[in-house]
Amino acid sequence: MLSKIKQDAINTPKTIGYKLDNNLATLADEDEACAKPLWAYNFAKNVPGADIEKCQEAACKNHYSAYYFAIFIPGADIEKCQETACKDPYYAYLFARYVPGADMKKCQEGACKDPYWAYYFARFIPGANIGKCQEAVCKDPYWAYNFAKNVPGADIGKCQEAACKDPYWAYLFAKYIPGANICECYKSVRKDSYWDRIFLTHFQKEKLV
Repeated sequence: MLSKIKQDAINTPKTIGYKLDNNLATLADEDEACAKPLWAYNFAKNVPGADIEKCQEAACKNHYSAYYFAIFIPGADIEKCQETACKDPYYAYLFARYVPGADMKKCQEGACKDPYWAYYFARFIPGANIGKCQEAVCKDPYWAYNFAKNVPGADIGKCQEAACKDPYWAYLFAKYIPGANICECYKSVRKDSYWDRIFLTHFQKEKLV
């Protein structure tokens, strides 16, 4: 019985996913592999003689596969991979940081669709346009505060304006950001009795009016 089960397993047709996972794929499987982006990427990476252009066409239907195709596949068309990757802020940031030859302007445009990745783009990507990143970041008080605190060249006034939409971040801005306009921060904080009290434990009231 056991030998029959083993024989049946051997004779059962293998899916392309199974073949790719077990290094059994051949050039004859290329069309099937290109039915899904991740399969196409794995096929190009692991099967000698794969049609790189054909595999890339399939892989670039997905942000993840397009990014890894650009990183690991020799001869990949970086521009084509980037076109797909940069539709997602996370992969736009990764592309700029780790892919040689990436178009920084396009990557930044993609990353700046999300305040989180706009912040990290400004912090860690050499040559980032700080002003453009800040525009995206300052849509959120939390990221506006962090931008002012951690990004050289940040416009403190613009960051403060965004941070002051929330009393908590207005208070922290006044306390920890050099060059903050304390009086302007207080105008935001005083609308909330709790943060008004906290604020006045650190700043003299007579200097706030």
